[in-house]
Amino acid sequence: MGSGVQIRRLNLGLKQKIWTTITIVAVIAIVFGTGLTYYLYEKFYVEKQKEILIMQGEELRKFYFKAANETEFKKRVQWTDASSDAKVIFTEDPMLLSAGIPYDELAENNLITFDERQRLLAGKTVIFIREHPRFHQDILAVTIPLLKKDQLAGALFLYMPLADIYEPFKSIRTVLAVSIVLLLAIVVWMGLKMTNRLIKPLKEMETISQKMSQGDFSKRIEVRQFDEVGNLAASFNTLASSLEAVDQKRREFLQNVSHELRTPLSYMKGYTEAILDGVAGDEAVARKYVSIIHNETERMQRLVHDLLDLAQLEDDSYPMKDEPLPFAQLILEVAERFELSARQKEIQLVQKLDDEIIVNGDSDRLEQVVSNLLDNAIRYTPKGKPIKITLTEEGSFAVLMIQDSGPGISKEDLPKVLERFYRVERARSRKEGGTGLGLAIVFQIVKKHNGELNIESEEGSGGTTVIVKLPLYE
Repeated sequence: MGSGVQIRRLNLGLKQKIWTTITIVAVIAIVFGTGLTYYLYEKFYVEKQKEILIMQGEELRKFYFKAANETEFKKRVQWTDASSDAKVIFTEDPMLLSAGIPYDELAENNLITFDERQRLLAGKTVIFIREHPRFHQDILAVTIPLLKKDQLAGALFLYMPLADIYEPFKSIRTVLAVSIVLLLAIVVWMGLKMTNRLIKPLKEMETISQKMSQGDFSKRIEVRQFDEVGNLAASFNTLASSLEAVDQKRREFLQNVSHELRTPLSYMKGYTEAILDGVAGDEAVARKYVSIIHNETERMQRLVHDLLDLAQLEDDSYPMKDEPLPFAQLILEVAERFELSARQKEIQLVQKLDDEIIVNGDSDRLEQVVSNLLDNAIRYTPKGKPIKITLTEEGSFAVLMIQDSGPGISKEDLPKVLERFYRVERARSRKEGGTGLGLAIVFQIVKKHNGELNIESEEGSGGTTVIVKLPLYE
């Protein structure tokens, strides 16, 4: 419950972070874009209008000195005033540039300030943007002095309302407003889609993880994308599959262990009660019952030993010796220990071993491999039949083959013989004392020696051949 709440809070926080990030980025982009548009307009368009006013004023100043008389110049000024967007005023007394046009000496709000008049007297062009004192609207103005013999003879005053300058920008503002609305809509749509795309797999993981915590590992996430989130979903599915497999093996293991222990425990309980209740009768029967209990105890002891052994071998950190071993000598020593049991069943151990083969490995564990394989071969080989043991060299591997003359294994059972507790003939194997773990232990030992284990068999009279390949000593 606590885990689910934490994941839900994590998803909520992540969603808020995504939306916050998208909102901030969108606002910054819109503000920056709008500001940049206004800046560029101010920088380029307004500056362009200033240049036009200055150019017109300079042209008129040049004509002022070329004109035949003042009347001709004033006509040129009137023509420029009428033909351009700018208003043009010519005065021979710049001190009279005031709010009243024509000039009003008593006007309180003049068009130019005292400092600007001083600059005109110094022959400098005056450019400013301010509110017109009469029309109460901002204007862009350029005042150009007309000098004769370094004396201010007059001035040209060119101006235009800023409203006229910004008029073309109205259409741009409309386009900009529409673009902002579209941009916000696209950002909201993309943000919603991206958030759902990101959060939906995480919420599925939350739901499935809750079911996994309750022992249900069957659910999977549908992988709809191939980015980091998709890879995470695929990894989550892999984890779920692995946990499901582990859980299945755990269940099978518990079932097998309980099944393997149930039979000997029932025997031991039954015969013990018979002895205690006096059902056994004479001493011979009692000894027989005790012998059965002893055999079942030994089988349980072997089972526990094999289980612990297999658990150690399946641990990746289990230490394994790595030393040169004369493999043929090791096989001979193990085979000698099975001579008695082989003679009891009139089984001949036919050996063909290459004495020069040396392998890398752990002698104790490799003895266990040969011992388990020979034990299985003798157990399943009928009386009077041979068992062939050969050791040859193939490339960089030593190849051990143990071939019995038993009934063989069916094609359906052959892939399963390396599984824990699996028996081809369960009743017969249990009667003969097998734990069903021998081949699983052999497989783990061979695997830790970087070798290969293969089993070939034909059901009927073909027998079974176990092939072990181990790297040669270099």
